[in-house]
Amino acid sequence: MSCELFERLGIAGDERLASPGAPGTITVTNPATAEPIGAVRLDDERAYDRVVAQASESFARWRSVPAPERGQVVRAIGDEFRKHKTALGELVSLEVGKILQEGLGEVQETIDIADFAVGLSRQLYGLTMPSERPSHRLMEQWHPLGPIGVISAFNFPNAVWAWNAMLAAVCGDTIVWKPSLFAPLTAMASNAIADRVARALGHPGIFNLVIGADQVVGERLIADSRLPLVSATGSCRMGKHVGAAVAQRFGRCLLELGGNNAAIIDQTADLKLTIPAIVFAAVGTAGQRCTSTRRLIVHESIMDDVCRRLVAAYKTVRIGDPLKDGTLVGPLINQRSVDGFLAAIDAAKQQGGEVLAGGAKAEVAGLRGFYVQPTIIRAPKSNRLAIASDETFAPILYVFSFKTLDEAIAMQNGVAQGLTSAIFTDSVRAAEAFLAASGSDCGIANVNAGTSGAEIGGAFGGEKETGGGRESGSDSWKAYMRRQTNTVNFGTELKLAQGIRFD
Repeated sequence: MSCELFERLGIAGDERLASPGAPGTITVTNPATAEPIGAVRLDDERAYDRVVAQASESFARWRSVPAPERGQVVRAIGDEFRKHKTALGELVSLEVGKILQEGLGEVQETIDIADFAVGLSRQLYGLTMPSERPSHRLMEQWHPLGPIGVISAFNFPNAVWAWNAMLAAVCGDTIVWKPSLFAPLTAMASNAIADRVARALGHPGIFNLVIGADQVVGERLIADSRLPLVSATGSCRMGKHVGAAVAQRFGRCLLELGGNNAAIIDQTADLKLTIPAIVFAAVGTAGQRCTSTRRLIVHESIMDDVCRRLVAAYKTVRIGDPLKDGTLVGPLINQRSVDGFLAAIDAAKQQGGEVLAGGAKAEVAGLRGFYVQPTIIRAPKSNRLAIASDETFAPILYVFSFKTLDEAIAMQNGVAQGLTSAIFTDSVRAAEAFLAASGSDCGIANVNAGTSGAEIGGAFGGEKETGGGRESGSDSWKAYMRRQTNTVNFGTELKLAQGIRFD
């Protein structure tokens, strides 16, 4: 199947492809079967330098192309992704284990952000401010920043790159992309689609790809002063290292890191709406989203009812081949993730947690992949469960109880990360309290909607150890540009600000 997909996506002849086990390669494993689906040659230091040099050279030309024209290039790229949506969605599913619906949805995000970027190309607005000096005009404008380094994680091997690349491109930047070594094939296909379109329109070198080990390529990328911005998605531990390295050279960082997300269910919530939302947010992508719901905070008066409904819903979740219709949960990415899942469950039991559903590896007929059972763990009566403060990238949902909304919000905010959050309620007062300055401390706060499934129109990102970055919609484009303040004296006299006289 992979060879046919490579043909459809136009990468069958890519010189990076190799036989599994060949020297200097990384073997790509299908997490659904634990079998290799291909191998990719790794870039070395010289290859990295060639890629960045090309991106720098292309930037010198691309930044002078009018922004609306850059938008037309991105429009054509979006149209090409439409043509390849099915094939690319299948490759995402094959390579990282997402169910096909989620793979297709990820490619749709790329199409959507391309559409957004096309409109944005005519809206890179600056401001005009009144000057205190007569015959002077004070204004600001935005200029392209430079080649942008993008480091992406395995769980969104296409969309997170697109959030950065489509916006950076219309802003006049070029892109150097280092993907996860768990998902290099999707990266090759995605970058190839964008690069083919841009080259055909006379703009080579805008989209660049470097695939290599962290110690060879990653460390060079974050230390490279030719890249004024590094956008990195990954763990909080990784983000701390990247942030320190980039700051050391006075570069900019856009960090999208971990999320230990919580959803609150108060006593007025519509449970027919709430339960499906919680299940999707907790088990979607096998719990391997930074936006997955990991903690559930339920009013004590409905705790037993909510737990009963969740357990019943989890029994209907179909685990299996992510490419098959009807599968709702695919595998974890690798055995290390399975081990982390089992270790977290053991820790929860030792801390007094009660496993209500799941709690073990899952067996799928005919497949040797990395499958686990979506798990619900109820906290002990003390409401303390230390393991819940850690982000385990797996489908584990910890359930806590609360008496007052203030208590629930304090629990929601009581972790190091601050990505996304939700409250399910029919109370206007509760909803507004959750959204107030004293409410959720996350970058995303939802009412009667789950923690995952963000739309591209809003800025995506979080606070605290989530890194503070913002990608995708709203005014996230400003991260990819440099602001310049301009003063224009159209008079015949030199006037100084603050009334200073220098005669």
